[in-house]
Amino acid sequence: MAQRKTNTGGRRGSPHRSGSGPVATDRRAKPRTANPPPALDEPKKEIAEALSFPVSAQTIDRFVHAALGRITMSVSPAALMLAYLDWLVHLGLAPGKQSQLSQKALRKAIRFAVYAARAAANPDTPPAIEPLPQDRRFRGEDWQQPPYNLIAQSFLLTQQWWHNATTGVFGVAPHHEQVVSFVARQVLDMFSPTNFPLTNPEVLKATLEHGGGNLVQGAVNFVEDWERAIAGRRQVGAEAFPVGERVAVTPGKVVYRNKLIELIQYTPSTDTVYAEPVLFVPAWIMKYYILDLSPHNSMVKYLVDKGHTVFMISWKNPLAEDRDLGIESYYYDGIMDSLRAISTIMPGRQIHAVGYCLGGTLLSIAAAALARDGDDRLKSVSLFAAQTDFTEAGELMLFIDESQVAYLEDIMWDQGYLDTKQMAGAFQMLRSNDLIWSAIVREYLLGERRPMTDLMAWNADATRLPYRMHRDYLRELFLNNDLAEGRYLVDDRPVALRNIRAPLFCVGTASDHVAPWESVYKIHLLTNTDVTFVLTSGGHNAGIVSEPGHPHRSYQVGTRTNHDAYGDPDTWRAATPVKDGSWWPQWQQWLVKQSTERVGPPAMGAPTEGYPALVDAPGTYVLQE
Repeated sequence: MAQRKTNTGGRRGSPHRSGSGPVATDRRAKPRTANPPPALDEPKKEIAEALSFPVSAQTIDRFVHAALGRITMSVSPAALMLAYLDWLVHLGLAPGKQSQLSQKALRKAIRFAVYAARAAANPDTPPAIEPLPQDRRFRGEDWQQPPYNLIAQSFLLTQQWWHNATTGVFGVAPHHEQVVSFVARQVLDMFSPTNFPLTNPEVLKATLEHGGGNLVQGAVNFVEDWERAIAGRRQVGAEAFPVGERVAVTPGKVVYRNKLIELIQYTPSTDTVYAEPVLFVPAWIMKYYILDLSPHNSMVKYLVDKGHTVFMISWKNPLAEDRDLGIESYYYDGIMDSLRAISTIMPGRQIHAVGYCLGGTLLSIAAAALARDGDDRLKSVSLFAAQTDFTEAGELMLFIDESQVAYLEDIMWDQGYLDTKQMAGAFQMLRSNDLIWSAIVREYLLGERRPMTDLMAWNADATRLPYRMHRDYLRELFLNNDLAEGRYLVDDRPVALRNIRAPLFCVGTASDHVAPWESVYKIHLLTNTDVTFVLTSGGHNAGIVSEPGHPHRSYQVGTRTNHDAYGDPDTWRAATPVKDGSWWPQWQQWLVKQSTERVGPPAMGAPTEGYPALVDAPGTYVLQE
């Protein structure tokens, strides 16, 4: 068998870094002394050995960075400083830009003064500036009344000025400009008038109506959340959705288990099934049951009830001892072992493979490698919110540069993994208004608790990422973009997405901050097969969990054959009609077109071939904390 290695070096060609290999030693015999020194007693001997232990400079640096990471929320101070200095120096050497900003400040001050004068005489005066479409902070009726309308307008004008100040400075590196603009926005959002009781009319109104009871309840909520955070427990209400009881309840059996995965085969619910089974490859950054939530919004149950045989990979939640699990482990022990098991349980059948988020990226690597080697086990490939080109990976790229990745590597090297809180912090910062500040106002100032849902409970049930896997993922896919550029290695040979001949079904979500749909759309440029592309409303998770009957859902769908000319994403979106409802039926009908006849349901596992039914779904790995 070929060496089990995907891409361990990218452009570098070797997984080893300077200083990480064994220390060279001088094996020459040392001359004996005539009068050897007296032997030390045990305590002194231990001290002497500790003082003489060769600690490398890199090890010291890594310990320092790991300690700092606990204070800086895993954000590299060096990366922020580089971006800030780049912007500041170029702005200091740009008198024209400075003059322009001074003029803008004066114009905004005049605009605000005119608005204030007109609003005093006529409350229906149009605002001087409208919030951005996604900014819902000042939409309430109370914000339209004085003096709060003036407070809101002043803040929005200030926010717009800082956007002008941090962008368009000639000579600043684009990445540094994005970082500085992002940080400025985070600081401004922190001091938004909505976050303070005396400048938020909605909080003041609730305080008067409840005699301050909302603030008391908010303090209780804060203490409760703080206690749960300290104890490492999930947020309030998540316990109402126990895994295997209210979510992840579709019947099935674990038919295979190794050190990294459990493979679940779901029990058929129809008299006949489509001949080709479906394999789900979820992201290892999440528990798999986002695809099997409650019965009414379970994608797994939806497919099973339509007559598909469904298999699901359930990833282990890694610990410090799993630090050396790399992408190749997820490739071989995850996808390849699963394909081998399914081909044994259902021999002679091709497989519909489905990848979500990072699981879709890994699946695209596997599909390219199988196609390169002439292996036709994949009947079709479906990718949900999965990127294959990372040059335009959205605001998540703010946290991905050489300085930041090196900093994260040292934090993970110390822990052995990237913790759930460290990942959640980065994702929450991308939508701080919705996920941080609005939640603080609602729960701690208004004293309200948002009702827990199955999707929210799943989101609070995060997983860890092993050191080596996440290091390789960030460097080789994000920083180097090795997959899109044909340098990614599987079995020491590069893979190319253009080798994939199985038809593709790709889904992007319109409000995705993790995998922007324009980035997902780049699959058209990288492949030479038929691509059916869906753009659905919603975000990275809610857009995928979009079951039939879900209100306020819509999507666009189009197919490009390998003979059609390429169309850019904006042109495609403008020309493609919008359909109301869920995209799931569209996908299921596509799967049917790629399938052959219907046959009798397969057996659950293959006990005589080494794949017995081990335990009931959802298995044991998904229950790991």
